[in-house]
Amino acid sequence: MLNQLQLTDLLLIDIETVPAQASFERLNASMQELWLDKISKIKPEIEIEPATVYLERASFYAEFGKIICISGGFFTGLSDTTNSGQPAKHYQLRLKAFAGDDEAIILREFFKVVEKMQTRPGFKFVGHNIQEFDIPYICRRAVILGIPLPDALQLYGKKPWEVPVVDTLHLWRFGDSRHYISLQLLTTVLDIPSPKEDLQGSEVARVYWEDHDLERIARYCQRDVVAVAQLLLRFQHKPLLQEGDIQYV
Repeated sequence: MLNQLQLTDLLLIDIETVPAQASFERLNASMQELWLDKISKIKPEIEIEPATVYLERASFYAEFGKIICISGGFFTGLSDTTNSGQPAKHYQLRLKAFAGDDEAIILREFFKVVEKMQTRPGFKFVGHNIQEFDIPYICRRAVILGIPLPDALQLYGKKPWEVPVVDTLHLWRFGDSRHYISLQLLTTVLDIPSPKEDLQGSEVARVYWEDHDLERIARYCQRDVVAVAQLLLRFQHKPLLQEGDIQYV
């Protein structure tokens, strides 16, 4: 499966997002009104508290949230390692996290990496559910901030097979467009170490706005990239990464 992919051409990504403000009350009057309109269409049949829903859901929408971390990873080649006393060839993975309060800096630094890698013949972004979430979110936030998109993210007019994205959620669907599986469940059923060791996605906003622990969030984001790397290796029937195969830069 996926044996046609050249792993060293791929850029594995994951993003972490939070509400753009620490609370609903900090939004200006116009954005408060627009948020009320938004949530009335999300669940119009129930009465919900705008402030609570803002903290729980605003990070899902690029119009009301922001990116605080983008993690990127790429395979750098094979190394000789030992597994259970037997020598084996293992890919190595380099990871870099762009995290901070200034979203424009995060995007510009990430785009520098994209611009370097997009010249590779088989370049593609890889991640879990990135086709519906991470990639559109990155593009929307870049437009909002007035930051030019690199060529690889100029998606308008491209045919589906020309879009440089490999989504592990779609791979697992095997054509079943209705099926959804979380990254945690998929890694569990494939016997890959879970990326959710310290943090859950629902806790990221609190850890950012209350604790401002960007280092913890970056580690969490990088573990998702490692999990995606392991999925690719499993799909290609290659040995999984060992701890010594992963380099954090």
